[in-house]
Amino acid sequence: MIREMTAGEYPLLEDFLYEAIFIPEGAEKPPRDIILNEELQVYIKDFGKRKDDHCLVADNGGKVVGACWVRIMNDYGHIDDETPSFAISLFEEYRGQGTGTDLMRAMLELLKAKGYKRASLAVQKDNYAVKMYKKVGFEVVDENDQEYIMICVL
Repeated sequence: MIREMTAGEYPLLEDFLYEAIFIPEGAEKPPRDIILNEELQVYIKDFGKRKDDHCLVADNGGKVVGACWVRIMNDYGHIDDETPSFAISLFEEYRGQGTGTDLMRAMLELLKAKGYKRASLAVQKDNYAVKMYKKVGFEVVDENDQEYIMICVL
C-alpha cells in the first residue's frame, strides 16, 4: 500500500537516505555515519517543516519498506527554486518488484495535483534505477562524468 508518511515516521528517512546511496558493483558500503555529511543532510534535515516537503511510503503489512520524498533543496539535481528534487529508496529485499516505480508514479501524481510543473533528480549513470526513472517520464537534461540530471514535466 502506498500512503503518505506520518510525521512520527520521519526518523525513518535516515534509514532510507542510507539505503539510497548507490554502491557500484564491487564497492563496499560506506559507513552509516556518511548520512551525517552536510551534502546528504540536505535531503532529510528538518523534514516536514517546509511547505514543499512531501513523502510517500510503501507499507507492507504495517512495515514501511520504501520511501519516495521530495523537497526544494540545493542538491545534486537542483534545477530551480520551484522544482522539487526526488529521493527514493527501498530496503534491498523489496527492490526489483515494481514498488519503486509505483512510488515514483504516485509522487508524480501528488506533485501534479499540488500544482508543481516539473520535478528533478540526479542519478549516477551506472545506477540501475536510471531505467525506472525514464520509464516514469524523466528525461536527461544535463550530465557530467558520473551523473545524469533528469527532469519530469508534470
